[in-house]
Amino acid sequence: QLQLVESGGGLVQAGGSLRLSCAASGRTISSYGMGWFRQAPGKEREVVAAITWNHISTIYEDFVKGRFAISRDNAKNTVYLQMNSLKPEDTAVYYCAASAYAYSSGHVYREPNRYTYWGQGTQVTVSS
Repeated sequence: QLQLVESGGGLVQAGGSLRLSCAASGRTISSYGMGWFRQAPGKEREVVAAITWNHISTIYEDFVKGRFAISRDNAKNTVYLQMNSLKPEDTAVYYCAASAYAYSSGHVYREPNRYTYWGQGTQVTVSS
């Protein structure tokens, strides 16, 4: 069973930066498509960024383009989300997820229901 644990969240002022990490255990993530999602209170979970197993393709939602960057280190079994120029509207619980649907695939999914394994989430709070 693949287990994912996020870390790196916290409280930061607007304009600041955070780097989230997602450490996997139980099996290697090297062939899984990986994604970062977020969920704010009263809102649906939404994709932030996703990356293919081989690093070739990434997607970013418009609200984070140019500010966030997803990366992965398959040797360390870890995925990262570098978040810069943070805004109060970025406040949410951030989740890491692995997609079996995108196993060894060039496709990147935005839909949460295409992700098989989820972490417990890490809170990011951006103050104005």
